Amino acid sequence: MAKEGLGFILGTLLFALIMTAGGWWTGSLTTKILAVLGWILLGFSIYFFRDPERVIPPGEDTLVSPADGKVVAVRDTVENYFIHGPAKQISIFLSVFDVHVNRAPMSGTVGFFHYQPGKFVPAYKSVASAENEQTIIGIERDSTRIVVKQIAGILARRIVCYLREGFRVKKGERIGMIKFGSRVDLFLPPEAEISVQLNQKVKGGETIVAKLNSK
Repeated sequence: MAKEGLGFILGTLLFALIMTAGGWWTGSLTTKILAVLGWILLGFSIYFFRDPERVIPPGEDTLVSPADGKVVAVRDTVENYFIHGPAKQISIFLSVFDVHVNRAPMSGTVGFFHYQPGKFVPAYKSVASAENEQTIIGIERDSTRIVVKQIAGILARRIVCYLREGFRVKKGERIGMIKFGSRVDLFLPPEAEISVQLNQKVKGGETIVAKLNSK
């Protein structure tokens, strides 16, 4: 269970218990309906904030997915925050049914961190990458630089990131989460070999999304 969900889950549990007790005591149909809705919301909350363990693939030359979800873009682009030049982009859309804990694609040091306020365009749209509220995280190891963007969606209004500049991370390590539907963009060096395809389902910390050129 992700720790970020504890307060929400406890609040939902309290609401469900109060409505259940009130419905039993007063016999009110409205209160009973609210009690049922409270228990349904509690079940969904426990499901949403799940945080399963993952088997992290070995090897420094492989990069893992930063999130669970569906690949909605694989393209060549330009990244100006940390890579400062041509890059390859992999975008992953997280529905409300996906695990929302985000993980580090590779081991390294956080060399860049920036929070950018913005809009809440539906996360599956490509404009969300530039216009939506997001955190931008640059990770470097030796001469390799990558960028992870945690992007809010139309429902996701809360981005959590544990990292700041100077922090060390390991591949597959938990780095934060986005609550209730979102998008994660991964920017890689142009020579990286992409291992995923459009519409492929991926798992954070477990699915290999790319291989670095070792030359």
